[in-house]
Amino acid sequence: MPRFSVIVPAYNVQSYLHACLESVLSQSFEDFELIAVDDCSPDGSGAVIDEFAARDGRVLALHLPGHRGLGPARNAGLDRATGDYVLFLDGDDTLVPGAFRAIADRLEETGSPEVLVYDYARTYWSGETVGHEFRRHLAETGPVPFTLDDRPGLLHVLMVVWNKAYKREFLAREGFRFFPGFYEDTPWTYPVLMTARSLATLDRVCVHYRQRRTGSILRTTSRRHFEIFDQYDRLFAFLDARPDLERWRAPLFRRMADHFTSVFTARGRLPRGTRAAFFRRARAHYRRYRTPGPAPKVTTRLRHALVRLGAHRAFRAIIAARGLRTRATLRGRAVLRGLRAALLQVHYRIQLLLPVRPGHAVFSAYWNRGYACSPAALEQRVRELVPGMRTAWVCAPEHAHTLPPGPRPLRPGTAAYWTALARSRYLVSNVNLDRRLVKRRGQVLVQTQHGTPLKHMGLDLRHRPAAGGSTDFAELLRSVDKWDYLVSGNRHSTTVFERVYPAAYRTLEYGSPRTDVFHRATAEDVAALRAALGVPEGHTAVLYAPTHRDYVTPQPRLVDLERVVTALGPRFTLLARSHPTHGDPGRFPEHPRILDVSGHPSVEELCLASDALVTDYSSIMFDYAVLDRPIVLHTEDWEAYQAARGTYFDVRDCPPGAVARCEDELIGIFATGHWRGSRSAQLRAAFRARFCPYDDGHAAERVVRHVFLGEPPEALPAVVPPGERRPAPAPGTPPGAGGPLVPQRTGAGSPAVP
Repeated sequence: MPRFSVIVPAYNVQSYLHACLESVLSQSFEDFELIAVDDCSPDGSGAVIDEFAARDGRVLALHLPGHRGLGPARNAGLDRATGDYVLFLDGDDTLVPGAFRAIADRLEETGSPEVLVYDYARTYWSGETVGHEFRRHLAETGPVPFTLDDRPGLLHVLMVVWNKAYKREFLAREGFRFFPGFYEDTPWTYPVLMTARSLATLDRVCVHYRQRRTGSILRTTSRRHFEIFDQYDRLFAFLDARPDLERWRAPLFRRMADHFTSVFTARGRLPRGTRAAFFRRARAHYRRYRTPGPAPKVTTRLRHALVRLGAHRAFRAIIAARGLRTRATLRGRAVLRGLRAALLQVHYRIQLLLPVRPGHAVFSAYWNRGYACSPAALEQRVRELVPGMRTAWVCAPEHAHTLPPGPRPLRPGTAAYWTALARSRYLVSNVNLDRRLVKRRGQVLVQTQHGTPLKHMGLDLRHRPAAGGSTDFAELLRSVDKWDYLVSGNRHSTTVFERVYPAAYRTLEYGSPRTDVFHRATAEDVAALRAALGVPEGHTAVLYAPTHRDYVTPQPRLVDLERVVTALGPRFTLLARSHPTHGDPGRFPEHPRILDVSGHPSVEELCLASDALVTDYSSIMFDYAVLDRPIVLHTEDWEAYQAARGTYFDVRDCPPGAVARCEDELIGIFATGHWRGSRSAQLRAAFRARFCPYDDGHAAERVVRHVFLGEPPEALPAVVPPGERRPAPAPGTPPGAGGPLVPQRTGAGSPAVP
C-alpha cells in the first residue's frame, strides 16, 4: 500500500501534461502511485499518459470510454486508489520539488489528520509566480490536529480539491464523490472540511496553479457556468441531510452569494444576453437558502442586497462606476506623482546653486537595497578615520533597518535625498547613481563596482541581447563620465573595467573593501554567526550561491538540493542563497538541513559562517577565496551561459577548486573528499594569488586615506604579504584563534560580526 495515491485527470492538456506528470515522478519522496485518467481527450493527452506508464511502473493509465468531465474522471481514479492518502492534481498544474516530502513530514508531525491543507501559488504564462492573500489561514500555529470550528478561516482559502491530502479511509467512510459539471469542487470541498474530525495545515507552497492565457474552464465563455447553481443545490442538500452541520449554513450562504457575484462580474464567462437570466437564478437561490448571520461589511451587504432584489442593471452600473472611480483615482495619483516629481526637480536645481558641503558624504549600494558591499566598508572606515565627516546612506524604507548607528538614512526621491546629492562633496556607490544627477565642480564620485568580473560587463554587452538588450549604452557612458575614482580589486578587474567603462576616472587598484571583514573576524564571531543561522553544532555548512541566468526566465533550478543534501549525509547543512536580484526567498525546497538564506541581509556573514562554497559563475568565488576555504564550481550549463552572457576567461581552466560538470559529479566531489583535498587547495592558492593580491583587510583604509584624506599612494598602508595574512578561522577552530575583531559593517545588514 503506497503512502500517496495521486490522481491526475487529463482533458485537452497535452501541452502541459508532460510537465505535470514529470513533477510528480521526480519527487524525492517515492512512496506513491500515480493514477492518470484520460477523459477521452481528443488531443494527445492519452498518448502522453501511456508513454509515462510504459516507462514508470508507478503510473497507472486509465482511459475512459467517453468524455465524462472533471468530476467523474476524478471518481474513476478514486475507485482505483490504494494509498493511505489521496491527492489530486489537475493536468495543467505542477507539484513543486520536495512537495511530497513536506506533506509526508507534516502528516507525521500532526498525527495523521484526515485532511491536510497545503499552500499553492499561481503561475502565469508570463513566468510570474504569485501567492494568494489568504495564506495566513494556513499558518502552522496553535494545537494540531484541529477541526473547522477551531479554524473557520479555512473557508476563505480557494475552494479547490488539489490543495489537500485526504485520508482514503475518511473519504470511504463519508462516501464522498464528485458531481459532474463546472464548479465541481464546491460540493466536495466544503463538506470535506466540515465533516473531517481532524485537520492540519502546511504553510508551504506545494502546487503551482497554472493560469493559462486561454483554454481553461474559468476562461471559457459558456452557458455551462450556470451549473454553479446545481452545485450549490447539492451543497445545501448535503447540509439538509446533516443537521449536526447546521451551524455552517450561514457562512456557506454568504460564500454562495459572493461566488455568484464573482462569476457574474468575471469577464468572458457568461455569453452575451445571458446575464439577466444568470442574475434571476442567483436571486432565486439567494431567497431559497437565505440564512441570517453576522452582518458583513457595507460593500458586501450592498452586493448581496442587489442579488436579493435581482437588480442586475443596478449591479452592473455600480461595478462600472467603481471601475470609473478606480481609473480616475489612478489618473489623479499619476498627476500628483508628476507634480511632486517636478517640484522636487525644482528643489534640486535650487540646491545646485548653493555651496557644496565639504564635510558631507553620501553612500548607496545595490540600487538602494540597504547597507552593503564595498560602500558599507568605506562608510564605516570614513567614520573611523575622517574626523567631522557626516555620512548619509540612501536606501528604500524596507531596508532602513540594515543601517548601523552613524549614517543618516536617506529615502530615495525625497527632498532630503536631492539636497544630499546636490550638496555633498563625496558620492560613493557600487552601481550608477540616479541618471538625473548633475555632477558639480568640487564633488567627488567613487565607484566601487560589486565584485571581480567573470561575466561580460558594460560595453561588452552591446552584442549580448539576452543580457544587455534593455541597456541604454549612451546613458551608461554619461554616468561613467561622472566617475572620479573606480576601486579595483586586482589587475584583471582593472583591465576589464577600464575597457568596458571608458572614461577619464582614476583606477584605485587597492583591493576589495568588502572583503576586509574576513580578516577581522575571530573564531567566536564565526561560531556566533553559525548559531544565529541555525547551523547545528558539528555540521559542515556549505553555502550554495548561484548567479543570475540572463538566458532564461524564470530562473532554472540546476541542482536538486534535496537530493544533494541527502547524498552528502546527516552531518551536512546547505545554506541556499538565490541571487539578490531575484528577491524570491522560498524558492528552495523545505528540508531540515537546507536553510534558505536568500533573505539574509549580509552575504559576507554567510561566507564567514560556512565551511565551503558551491557556486557557478558568481563573483562571490573571488571574495570567498580570501577566506582560503574550499570552493566547488558547478558548471553544468557552461555552454548556454557562455553563449548568452559571455565570460572573460574559462574559469574551468583556472578554477578556485574542484569543478563539477553535472549534479552527480558535484555529489561525488563531496563524497570522495575531493572538495577539500590537496589538489583543491593548490588550485585555490593559485586562484587567490591571481585575483586577491591586495585583499589583506586594509583595502577600505587605503581608499579612504587617499580619497577623503588626500594622502599620496606612497603613504598608504602597505599590502600585507600573502603569507602573513590571517583571515577568519574556519568553523570549528578553537576559541581565541584569529586576530582581534575591528568593528566593521559589511554586507546588507547587521554587523558582519557581533
